[in-house]
Amino acid sequence: MTHCVLTKTWIEGLLHRIRLTASAWASGHGWWAKALYELVVFGAKQAWACLFGALMLALMAGTHLFYPSDAPLARYDFLVLAALSIQALLLATKMETWPEARVILLYHVVGTVMEVFKTHVGSWQYPEPSVLRIGGVPLFSGFMYASVGSFIARSWRLLSLEFDGYPQRSHTLILALLIYANFFTHHWILDLRWVLFAATAGLFLRTRVHFRVADTRRSMPLLLSFGLIALFIWMAENVGTWSRAWRYPSQMAQWHVVGFGKLGSWYLLMIISFVLVTWVHPPRSRAEMRRRERVRELVKACGEVGAVSGRMPE
Repeated sequence: MTHCVLTKTWIEGLLHRIRLTASAWASGHGWWAKALYELVVFGAKQAWACLFGALMLALMAGTHLFYPSDAPLARYDFLVLAALSIQALLLATKMETWPEARVILLYHVVGTVMEVFKTHVGSWQYPEPSVLRIGGVPLFSGFMYASVGSFIARSWRLLSLEFDGYPQRSHTLILALLIYANFFTHHWILDLRWVLFAATAGLFLRTRVHFRVADTRRSMPLLLSFGLIALFIWMAENVGTWSRAWRYPSQMAQWHVVGFGKLGSWYLLMIISFVLVTWVHPPRSRAEMRRRERVRELVKACGEVGAVSGRMPE
């Protein structure tokens, strides 16, 4: 474990030195270079945040192309063991904390329960055999949900997220529970997703998320960030269905791109993940964080004055 932590520290140190060199170059080449530098840093942070999900996608695609059909270990079971190894590595290198892992585990369970139900009613299928499964659901499926939670939790730290106008967490929890329930109940009663979209818009309409890209803080409406994340999850879903990690009924005979209608489902599911992560990382008010920074700066200044005069100021 010590070796893993040292490796992580060395990688972070190398990335920090590269960032300092790139920042110095951008500062001397005008606004376009600064914009390009910020874009690259933002992309790198997002890529680093989605490490778990990216590795899972790479494993799905790689095993689809190259995994031996006569291997004694089923491909789906190999994916379960590989996902467990990735999760263990993230914890060993402290890229994820244990509190984050517990919330991600909860989302894993939440996702698996829904998978068991959805495969039972025929919403989608896992077409290959495996031993490590519950009903028609191989256990690696829960890690696909967990990878979304991992991405949000890691982004929270990497981008130092702060918020303006974030609603009460109790209200967001109620929304998440209603969204989750609708994924089940819409099979028997009216699908309320449009009501849930409206509730989401009403709850987060005035919320802005502030994030640090490099040396500058940027912001955007939180609803927009939800939509962008959902779009990337939809793209990842296309990789998953192409690689036969799972398939929708219309894709069983021949694969095709997943319809844009699924974007709405991923949008709502992503909100569940986001709300769960907020119970590990409570949303910080930008105004409150600025006040705390000013207090720290004042305390530091007082300490420096005291050091020069030989005593702390009264």
